[in-house]
Amino acid sequence: MKLREDAQWAMVVPTSMGVRMTPEDRQPVHTASRFFVHATSAESNVSAVSSHLGLPTKVLTRFVADSPISALIKADLRSRGMFYEGPDVPQGDAWGQRHQFNIADSGFGGRAPRVWNDRAGEVGLDLSIDDYDLDKLFVEEGVKIMHMSGLVAALSPTTSKFCVELAHKAKENGTAISFDLNYRATFWEGREDELRAAFTDIASLCDVLYGNEEDFQLCLGIKGPEAGGDDIDAEIESFKTMIGRISDAYPEASYIGTSLREVVSANLHRWGMILWGDGEFNVASLRDIDVIDRIGGGDGSIGGVLYGLLRGWPTEQCMQFGWATGALAATSMTDYGAPADEAQVWSIWEGNARVQR
Repeated sequence: MKLREDAQWAMVVPTSMGVRMTPEDRQPVHTASRFFVHATSAESNVSAVSSHLGLPTKVLTRFVADSPISALIKADLRSRGMFYEGPDVPQGDAWGQRHQFNIADSGFGGRAPRVWNDRAGEVGLDLSIDDYDLDKLFVEEGVKIMHMSGLVAALSPTTSKFCVELAHKAKENGTAISFDLNYRATFWEGREDELRAAFTDIASLCDVLYGNEEDFQLCLGIKGPEAGGDDIDAEIESFKTMIGRISDAYPEASYIGTSLREVVSANLHRWGMILWGDGEFNVASLRDIDVIDRIGGGDGSIGGVLYGLLRGWPTEQCMQFGWATGALAATSMTDYGAPADEAQVWSIWEGNARVQR
C-alpha cells in the first residue's frame, strides 16, 4: 500500500459526532445519578490514536448551530489534537436537528455492560459532499488515509451516498482507504439490498478492510466458516480461510484484519488480533487484559494499525501496536485510546505495567 508523500493530512474521518454518557463508578444507568460525558463517534475514536501521537488528523462532520453540545464536541476534538470541518446548521424548533446520545454503563463482574443509542433527529443523517471542498482536501492539501465506518455508511440513505462518493473522490486522488464494516442489524433492517450495494462499492476501493466474521458475511456476502465452535484456535483458522475469500473478492485490499475477544467478566477479557498483510498472517494470541470500559476496543485496535501503516512499519509491528492500543482503550472511561507516547503503547504490548518515573 503506497501512501501520498505530499499530503497535509495523515488521516481524515467522515463521521457523525455525538456525546456519550457513562455512569460513574461502573454503576448501571437506571440507578445512576452521576454521569461522565464526552464527545464520541467510532471514526473519531479511530483517529484519536494518531492525533494523540502528533499526526495531523481531520474530522468531517456536521454541527448544530449555537448548540452547547456542539460547543462541547468542538472543544473535545480540539483537546485531542483533531481539526474539524463541517457546516453549522440551524436546529429549527425544539424537535429539529441535534447530536446523537450514546448512553452506556461499563458493567461490573457478572453484570454485562448495556448500551442505549438515541439517534433520532441526528444532524449527521444529512452528511453530504456538498458541505466540503473536496478538491481542496484531496487534491491541494492531500490525505494519506481516509478511514470510514459502516456505522456512518449505513446511518441513512443520504450518508450511504455520501460515503460512496467520498470513497471514489479519495481513491481518484491517491488517498488510501480504510473501512471498518461495523454491521448493525438495526441499521440494515429493510435496507439490505441498498446497503449491500453501497458497502460492496466502498470495499472494492479499500486498501484496509477490518471486521469480524459476521461483518464480512452480512455486509459483503462473503462465505463464512464451515462450522462454528468455542475453540479460539479453530476460530482463528476459520477466519484465515475467510480472509482468503475476502482477498479474492477485493484484491485492492492490502490489509485485512479483526480483533478477537473472549469475555471472562465485565472487568476481565482475553484480547487478541489477526492482521493479514504483505501476503502473511500475523496473530496476537489471546491474553488477559483488565477492563475499565470495553467500548471502543475495536476502534482502538484499527487506530493503532493505521498509525503503524502511516509510520511505514511492517505488518507484524502494526498488528502488535493495534493490539496494544485496543487494550489501552479498555483502561479508560473514554471510548478511545489516548496514548501518551509510543513507549506507553509498547509497554502494554510487552506486559510491563511497572511504574515509570
